[in-house]
Amino acid sequence: MDQEEGPTPPDVPDPDHRIDDELDRIVGRLRTLANARDRFQDLLDAVLAVGRELELPVVLHRVITAAMGLVDARYGALGVLSEDGGQLEEFIPVGLSEQELAGLSDVALPHGRGLLGHLIEHPEPLRVADIGAHPRSAGFPPGHPPMRTLLGVAVTSRGRVYGNLYLSERRDGRPFDHHDQDIVVALAGAAGLAIENARLYRQVRTNAEYFQRLLLPRLPELAPLSVAAIYRPATAPDHIGGDWYDALALPDGACALVIGDVVGHDLRAAAAMARIRNMLCALLYDRRTPPSAVLTQLDRTLQAITDNPITTTCLARIEPAEDGWTLRWSTAGHPPPLLIPPDGPARYLHADPGLPLGVDPDVPRPDHVRPLPAGSTLVLFTDGLVERPDRPLDTGLTALARIATSHADLPLDDLCRRLADARLGDGRDDLAVLALRTPTT
Repeated sequence: MDQEEGPTPPDVPDPDHRIDDELDRIVGRLRTLANARDRFQDLLDAVLAVGRELELPVVLHRVITAAMGLVDARYGALGVLSEDGGQLEEFIPVGLSEQELAGLSDVALPHGRGLLGHLIEHPEPLRVADIGAHPRSAGFPPGHPPMRTLLGVAVTSRGRVYGNLYLSERRDGRPFDHHDQDIVVALAGAAGLAIENARLYRQVRTNAEYFQRLLLPRLPELAPLSVAAIYRPATAPDHIGGDWYDALALPDGACALVIGDVVGHDLRAAAAMARIRNMLCALLYDRRTPPSAVLTQLDRTLQAITDNPITTTCLARIEPAEDGWTLRWSTAGHPPPLLIPPDGPARYLHADPGLPLGVDPDVPRPDHVRPLPAGSTLVLFTDGLVERPDRPLDTGLTALARIATSHADLPLDDLCRRLADARLGDGRDDLAVLALRTPTT
């Protein structure tokens, strides 16, 4: 008799298969955690990169490129809002080719309509998978590259909206997701603080430069001699220089030129510059002594009554003579004067430079004398005009003499401007140029 078959037993899971599935889930979670960790590190790096900058244009560009890197976007832009927050006053695109930028060169700044306007009116994060299908889309101007996806985030700080960050076209072709949104929102918060700091820095620096320029004199009329000067602040962050100059007519018919550079790059240097210049002018006007004696008395007085930083200076006295003019000068560790004669190339008046002010007032200071022919130009300058850390100082001096020679016929104001515009220095130090020209007859 056949045995009856019992019920079919249920399928028993394969233990090996169960382990594989669990391992896959664990690996997946680990990959998710690793990806989150990597993105967090990328975000941290981006925040640090944005926060270390102080110059506003650099900060704005760094914000865009950092956001593009975080979500691997092909295009990015930052719209900076006006003070009242109602419209765009600046729009900075990144990712466009030179040809695309050239095609848009005649297109006006976006007016903040369409999707851009929507984000201005509603500063909440905005993700759009198809720009053209969005009801607020206003299209693109002619020449604009095609864009389909958009991620827009407001850049805020302390409750104030500074602008909006726009990203378009992930390189993998997918729309932006909520992970992209979260990481860009986090960056935008740090960007708002960086922009606020950069604006405050620019305001403080502008006020400091204005204060420094107020300390510089308006040059007097020295007929028949002509005189001109120019001052340029440094481009380096946190740098407020101590370069200064002055010119004045003296009671005995001579005139004096002085240029100097106080060591230091802060308001203390600017304040010291003002003290030194005013004290020197008083000594010059009171004493008809050689330039070396005036500098010696200035050095002793400064050391006796104040704690001034080291200062270099060049003091020149131009006196009328029977056949023209005579130059007497003394320097305190300063670059030599540059003389442009009417009949030859510019050349430096190399001589014993003496010690800077604030080193040792008891060391004797030399005087130097030279005739100034009619039609000669004398140029005094600070080292910021020619100095670069990546080359010898003589290289800059040689280039300056060559440029001065080739532009010797320019009016004096234009000559000073041309020398400053030559950018022979690296821009990290302020510079001053003071020039005097004797009459041609």
